Amino acid sequence: MTEQTVWLIVFLGLYWAFCLFWGLATSRLADGPKSFFLADRNLPAWVVVAAATAFAFNGWMFLGAPDLIFRDGLPFAQTCLGAVAIALGSAFFLKRQWMLGKRFGYVTPGEMAGHYFGGEAIRLAMVVIALTFAVPFAAMQIGVSGSIVAAISDGFLDRNTAMWVLTAVVLAYVVFGGMRGAAYVGTLQGVLIVAGIVMLGVYAYWLAGGFDGFMQGLGALSLAAAPVEGGPPALATGPLFEIPGVIQFTDGLGVETPAGGLWTTAMILSYGLALMGLTLNPVFSVIAFSSRSPKGFATQATWASAGVMGGVLLLFAVAFGLGGTLLGASEEILANGLAMGSTLPPEPATAAGIVGSYLAALASAAPWFAAMLAVAAVAATQAFAAISAAATSTIAVRDVYRRYLDPSLDLAGQRLYARIGIGLILLLALLLATFAPGAAILLGALALGFGLQLLPVLAAICWMPWITRPAAGVGLIAGMIFVVFTEDFGIGAAAFFGLDLPWGRWPWTIHSGLWGLAANIATVFVVSLISQRSEETAHRRTFHQFLASHAVLPVRLHYLRYVAWAAALTWLFFALGPGAVIGNTVFGDPRGGTEAWAFGVPSLWAWQLAWWAAGVLLVWFLSYRMGMASMPSKFIELATKAERTIPAAPYSGSGVALAGFWVLLLAVAVGALLNWSFGP
Repeated sequence: MTEQTVWLIVFLGLYWAFCLFWGLATSRLADGPKSFFLADRNLPAWVVVAAATAFAFNGWMFLGAPDLIFRDGLPFAQTCLGAVAIALGSAFFLKRQWMLGKRFGYVTPGEMAGHYFGGEAIRLAMVVIALTFAVPFAAMQIGVSGSIVAAISDGFLDRNTAMWVLTAVVLAYVVFGGMRGAAYVGTLQGVLIVAGIVMLGVYAYWLAGGFDGFMQGLGALSLAAAPVEGGPPALATGPLFEIPGVIQFTDGLGVETPAGGLWTTAMILSYGLALMGLTLNPVFSVIAFSSRSPKGFATQATWASAGVMGGVLLLFAVAFGLGGTLLGASEEILANGLAMGSTLPPEPATAAGIVGSYLAALASAAPWFAAMLAVAAVAATQAFAAISAAATSTIAVRDVYRRYLDPSLDLAGQRLYARIGIGLILLLALLLATFAPGAAILLGALALGFGLQLLPVLAAICWMPWITRPAAGVGLIAGMIFVVFTEDFGIGAAAFFGLDLPWGRWPWTIHSGLWGLAANIATVFVVSLISQRSEETAHRRTFHQFLASHAVLPVRLHYLRYVAWAAALTWLFFALGPGAVIGNTVFGDPRGGTEAWAFGVPSLWAWQLAWWAAGVLLVWFLSYRMGMASMPSKFIELATKAERTIPAAPYSGSGVALAGFWVLLLAVAVGALLNWSFGP
């Protein structure tokens, strides 16, 4: 057993002890079965801030983003400004969802949507979206965490064994503590995520001889005329330092390759908005319902998401992403004689990614440090898996099992089935990661796009009473269909049945999430125009009257609405939208080396940092000044039982519902089999 393996076991043991302690401790705090689901609606603000941030900035950001920065350079790094988009999702919707949950006693967002709109389609679609995040999206992250532990342990634990052992600990503390246990453990995981990204970034700077040495190395790369043979693909100067235009009308990946790189501003904007799907998805709504008060929402959006995580990603994740390119470069490219403390392989480790390459390089010099960072990477994936499993099992039990199969199920029974659901969700994620990692990638790729499709639904509930039930439901389904058929899963499924679609993944360099949202919004407008009914409109307006009376903006500040709209649209245009191409050259020639860069850093990087700071200011203005994430102006009283009563579902508790349940399971099984057949 090597030294780094010993250190890995020590740090994992300490981390697991913390997880299990809080799982047991929070289970003892439970006053009854209901506390398992929403922690008695009593999570403190500091827990909500840390846990929600850990959930939103999970292993996808810690492990996935640096790999894409390594491959695609600063154009992909522009999507780190998606941290502000994530914060905007929190600012716009968390407070109002919390108010409705407090007023009507909702446990799941499906109950909220069902009560507001009536009908069942949106409720069931939310279950599907939550499961997409909780199973395949989590499976992708679980797989990478297993690869990292396997690499650091020098084969003492193989990838699959590591995954199963790591996930068993998640199962234990979530089954014991429910949402409260997942959230309290999430506080440590949030700290580890930030610390891990920062320390890896500092290590990348150190390997390059400090920040100045790092910039000199990037300057040398910018002067390179051609890619290094056998080196990192991002060494081509254009893709590394310049956004390749506003949009490219290509047929999509797999059919036509965009010239100069994928990350046009159309792709950056659509992907940045898709990241907002992390805060729009039903799991985040459950976090909101679990909060004691909205006090933490403004802090989480402004300072934790936009401020800390946006800055950490741009200053440190970009550093070890670009550092992977720099430190794997040949001496011919480093023509200025830059002295390297070490070098990385020209390509990241196949399974563990660029983070795995750094940890492998670090293990020989400081095995204890490498082991500690490996645990931080594990924590990033487990924060997402734990909260997703806890919330999604609650959603499935209350919105499917209790709603349709057994309406008389009491709270103790719901808690039992929720615990079983947690086990099944984590088991499915493990099975996908173990036996069908290709299927996990195909299905997991749908998650962000699906989450974004809830934007019109939540906008209707929180802000826009004119959106009707048929419009919201049909729009949501249309959006999800467009997401499916602009991703590899849907394209492959169509081909399996003999239908060759004329496009590939992300046509016109637009992410599937925005294709879906465009279809969704268009459908919502058209159907809303032709489906207005006075009785349903009056019902929806009662919700908005309540929100307006408790979250009203003072008359003297009404003019700020126009300022807010102008500021938000300006930021989106220049930070994520077409105006971002200005950043290619505004602070110097991207191919001219450090002497041509106004601030000693590539022009596009300086542009990103400037708009990150502006984004933090924007979120602060909306959250605090506009009151979108601050405390309500009045105390919220629980509605009467009659006002809170949700009509029973059609066929609830009948043989028809049970038959439908089994048909749905069969359809899922057939879909999994088909995906396995054509998946990579």
